[in-house]
Amino acid sequence: MIHLGIIEDEPLVRDNLITYLGNQVNIAVDIATDSVEDFLLDFQEDSAVNMILLDINLPGMSGMEGIRHIKARKKQVEILMLTAYDDSERIFKSLCAGAVSYLSKRSDLHTIKDALETVFRGGAYMSPSIARKVVDHFAPKQQAPEDVLTPRQQQIVEGLVEGLSYKMIADKYLISVETVRDHIKKIYKKLQVNSKAEVIKKKMDGEI
Repeated sequence: MIHLGIIEDEPLVRDNLITYLGNQVNIAVDIATDSVEDFLLDFQEDSAVNMILLDINLPGMSGMEGIRHIKARKKQVEILMLTAYDDSERIFKSLCAGAVSYLSKRSDLHTIKDALETVFRGGAYMSPSIARKVVDHFAPKQQAPEDVLTPRQQQIVEGLVEGLSYKMIADKYLISVETVRDHIKKIYKKLQVNSKAEVIKKKMDGEI
């Protein structure tokens, strides 16, 4: 059985959630407040509440800050963020703080019910637009053209991996030692490293 807590400061949204979710056979709305502070007055470790719908932008303590206080009372409670905000920073801060799902307020009531049931069964739920942001965040980043090593710089990196000195690299590719040094500086800048060892490690790890 889902014993639900709702923390939402918009009366219409809160009332709609209470009415719809409270009428489901497998959901009981135990606590509904408009702030984290009021919620914590009724929420203790022995509370039956096992899931919470939590808004972010609340009067007083924010929902994001509230996650920590709620989890301190009852670690195993599942928190689903229900918010109008879908920027990456808030999404990841919420998830890192302990939320298990992140729902847009544009979600219909049936979708919110599905999300609660999914989490209750041990899963996690993201609104499609938010899930896309999570995927994009972890997708390989395209290198800007100015960050890509030139063929000559790739050759110099190979020389470093082979253990060649600057002079030996210069002799191998028929360029001056000063030209090698100039390329090395540019390689460090592009790879955001400060030593030959870091360049070699990146090459050995397949990062360049």
